[in-house]
Amino acid sequence: MGDITDPRLIYLKGFLFLFAGFLAAAALLLEYPTLRTALLLGCAVWCFARFYYFAFYVIEHYVDPGYRFAGLGSFALYLLRRARTRTTRGPDGGPPV
Repeated sequence: MGDITDPRLIYLKGFLFLFAGFLAAAALLLEYPTLRTALLLGCAVWCFARFYYFAFYVIEHYVDPGYRFAGLGSFALYLLRRARTRTTRGPDGGPPV
């Protein structure tokens, strides 16, 4: 299966994610209708969104301009490669200490 290229389908996919998120949040709040649950859910959603922004924008624009975001899987591989490179080199990029 190839990439979606039709802008209408891309918008549909985005709004389906939004709808699914609202549906899941509503189901959780109906199951546990407390202010604490609502606040924790809001905090979790906000934190996950900020992490996604960090992985997508901050790393590419402020930490490593050579990195190109292609999804959270590619970000995980990027971190693993960086960790492996740091263990084979010293902290300043030179030979191992």
